[in-house]
Amino acid sequence: MTKTRTYVLAAGGTGGHMVPAAALAAELTARGHRVALISDDRGVRFPGLFEDVETHVLPAGRLGGGPLGWFKAASKMMAGRAMAKKLYRDLSPSCVIGFGGYPALPALLAAFSRRVPTIVHEQNAVLGRVNRLVAGRVNAIATSYGEVERLKSGWQAKTHLTGNPVREDVLALRDRPYPMLEEDGIFRVLVTGGSQGASVLSKVVPDGLALLPPHFRRRMQVTHQARIEDIDAVRAKYLAHEIPAQIATYLPDLPEHLAWAHIVIARAGASTIAELTAAGRPAILVPLPSATDDHQTVNAREITNAGGARTIAQPSFTAAELAKQIQKLGLETVGLQNAAERAKSCGRPHAARDLADLVESIGTPAAGNRPASPQTEAETASKEFAA
Repeated sequence: MTKTRTYVLAAGGTGGHMVPAAALAAELTARGHRVALISDDRGVRFPGLFEDVETHVLPAGRLGGGPLGWFKAASKMMAGRAMAKKLYRDLSPSCVIGFGGYPALPALLAAFSRRVPTIVHEQNAVLGRVNRLVAGRVNAIATSYGEVERLKSGWQAKTHLTGNPVREDVLALRDRPYPMLEEDGIFRVLVTGGSQGASVLSKVVPDGLALLPPHFRRRMQVTHQARIEDIDAVRAKYLAHEIPAQIATYLPDLPEHLAWAHIVIARAGASTIAELTAAGRPAILVPLPSATDDHQTVNAREITNAGGARTIAQPSFTAAELAKQIQKLGLETVGLQNAAERAKSCGRPHAARDLADLVESIGTPAAGNRPASPQTEAETASKEFAA
């Protein structure tokens, strides 16, 4: 039996970082370990994920904005690092695991200075900015895709494909059959733009669904997550097209909506792709064009190449194109079931288990009681914040 240890998870406050961190926290806790979370104000208040986990907020600036912006960011990072070092003296963590986002950086810098083993987990198919900053110094890199762009060849030896952990209630959908689409049954569509919604989906999707063949449009039922400022316009569009639709800014029961959805229309964020492939649901994906390094387009490649999704670049995302791609994906039972199976083939259902195994193999007891020399700490700071 593995001896109980303490692990610190450090993540930015968006769903893409917090969801896999929460899944790992649940797995490590189930194994009898103590888990603490370091994040920003958004992360520690993220609904439904970390109610029973010890949480800490550290200052962390965003790198950018010219010399003055870099100076302010560095000042916040170093303050956050100092707080994390003090925290580690009390927690004595066996390992610090970073999930990306700027709030993870001071936690990792503190771990380097105290010689605590470190791991970063990359959710996207492009190595993120913070993970690139620290990748050369961590003990291991966990990835969600077999191919990850901007991952240097020199880091391959310490890179491990684990997949992107998802919530247990989403993972449970893997054992449920794809919902049968009866000849005259309800055709259920789920539209979600992630935790912040997506205005472009609200503008295009109702009109695109209205262009589908009449026998589908008449029996369609839509659940649409939208921004609060878009709700009235979206509702008016669905009413005009006589398409029944449930519209909400937040779907706390998203896994249940995913369970009965015949098709999903969504952005291509890391958690969205992980959930689609875990559950096995066909999708129309519209990558966010402003995503750093266009990582959502890269995220969508694997499931699209497998035949489980169709990807439409946002500049080409029109009502007519949406209707065309939905019909190419398949509007008959066999076509949709095939797409669902192909989506499921891209899933990595044991991601939380495999990531926890990696964490336990890297972490060591009482690792937090080995402070680095002052010279090493100064070198760490200068390397991470060099212009």
